[in-house]
Amino acid sequence: MQIEITLLAAKDAAYSARDLGFLLHKNPGHVHERETAAGKVTIFYPEAGDERTTALIYLDIDPVGLVRGKNRQTAGLLAHYVNDRPYVANSFLSVALSRSFGQSMAGKSKEKPELADQELPFEARIVPAAAAGGADVIEALFAPLGYQVDARPLSEDLPAGLFDLRVSGTVRLAQLLNHLYVLVPVLDNAKHYWIDLDEIDKLLAKGEGWLAGHPAKELIARRALKHRRSLANQALQRLAESPEADDEAAGDDDPVPEPEEALEKPIRLHDLRLDTVVETLQNKGVRTVLDLGCGEGKLISRLVKLKGIDRIVGVDASVHTIEKAVRRLHLDRAGDALRERLQLRLGSLTYGDRGWRNFDAATLVEVIEHIDPPRLSSLEMSVFGDARPSLVVVTTPNCEYNALFEGMPAGAMRHPDHRFEWTRQEFKTWADRIAADHGYTVALSPLGPEDITHGAPSQMAVFDRGAA
Repeated sequence: MQIEITLLAAKDAAYSARDLGFLLHKNPGHVHERETAAGKVTIFYPEAGDERTTALIYLDIDPVGLVRGKNRQTAGLLAHYVNDRPYVANSFLSVALSRSFGQSMAGKSKEKPELADQELPFEARIVPAAAAGGADVIEALFAPLGYQVDARPLSEDLPAGLFDLRVSGTVRLAQLLNHLYVLVPVLDNAKHYWIDLDEIDKLLAKGEGWLAGHPAKELIARRALKHRRSLANQALQRLAESPEADDEAAGDDDPVPEPEEALEKPIRLHDLRLDTVVETLQNKGVRTVLDLGCGEGKLISRLVKLKGIDRIVGVDASVHTIEKAVRRLHLDRAGDALRERLQLRLGSLTYGDRGWRNFDAATLVEVIEHIDPPRLSSLEMSVFGDARPSLVVVTTPNCEYNALFEGMPAGAMRHPDHRFEWTRQEFKTWADRIAADHGYTVALSPLGPEDITHGAPSQMAVFDRGAA
C-alpha cells in the first residue's frame, strides 16, 4: 500500500513546492526507510519541482511477521499466511503515517514554521484504498472537510471495494495528515490490531478541531473503534462535551457568513445572483430543475415557492451541507407532496449520473470555480454531454472586479476553496467552446453593478439547446 502527498505552488507563490521536504522533515534527495511492527516503510520523492513536489510513502507489510507468536487457532493456520492484509490493510498505513510524520502531524516545522501554519494546496493519493460501502462512503467522509474527491474503482479482476483514491484541498499539512490517519482505517471498516481505551484518546487527539462537527462522526467512531459499542459511546460522549461541538451547535442558529458572501454583502450580490437565475428560469418556462452544487438550498428555497416548477433535485458533495439544506427547506417534516416534488441527493459533480437526465434546466450557481481546472472536463461531459438539459445556467465570479473590494489583497481569491477565478474573456472563451462542442447557443450577461474598467462582480452564461 502507498500514500502520495503532493504540495502544489503557483509560479508567483511565496513558497516553493520543494518546501514539502521541510514540512515532512524528509530530504527530497534521500530515500528514507523505517521499520514498524507491520512492516518496512519507505519514503522517497518521485518528483520534486518548484510548482509540484510529491512524497511517496510505501508500506511493505510482512504477513508472517504480523502473526508471529500469535495464537494460530484463532483464524486457521492458512489465513495467517495467505490474506489480503499486505494490500488493503488501511489501518497499518495509518500507523505508518504516525510513525513517520509525528512532528508534521503536530504542526511543527523547524525550518518553515510559517508554512506549517498556512493552508496550502495539497493532493493525497491512496492506492489501493479499501472502502467498505464504496464511493458514497468515501464522499461522506472526505467531502464535509472541504476536499475534492476522485475515487476510481480498480481493475474488475480485483475484489470490489478497492479504489485509487485521490483527495485534494487547501489545508494545513497537519490537518491533512490527521484526516488521513483517522479516515483511512475508517474506510476499510477494520483495524488489524488490538484496541483498548487508549484508542479513544488517539481518535480524539487526531480528530481535535474537526471530528466533533463532522456529520459522519458516529460512523467514524464506530468503525475506528471496531464497533465496540462501549468505546464508541465513550468517544461520542467526549466529543459532545468538546468546545468544537458547542461551536457547531451555535453555528446552526447564528451562521458565520462565508468569506465570499461577506465581501459581496454591501452590493447584495448574493441575492441579486439568485433572483436573476430564478427570473431566467421563469422566463424560459422550465418545469423541472436540477440544481448542481445546491449547497444549503438557498436557490431551491426560492424555486420551491414558484408555481409551475413541478420537480426540483438538488445535488451536493457534502453530507453536512445536505443536512443543512434539509433543515432550511424543512424536509424533515415535509408532507408527501413536497417530498415528491423536491429531492436532495449526495453526489460528485464530476461523475455522470443517469438521474441527471430529462431535466428542463440545470443550474451551477457559483460552483465551477470550486472545481480543479483539470477536472472541469469531467463536469462538462457529465452536464453538457450526458445529462444534456435544454437549459444550463452558470454563474461565476469575475476576478477583474476583485480590485474594487475594500481590503482584498491583490491576487487573492474571494473564497479559500476557489480553485480559480476567471476574467470576463476567460469565461467567454470557455462558454463559447462548451456551446460549440455540445450544440448549445450561449448568452453572457453581467451580474451586479458594472464598473467601466473592471466590469461587474459576477457573470452569468445561459446555455440554450432549444435555440441552437
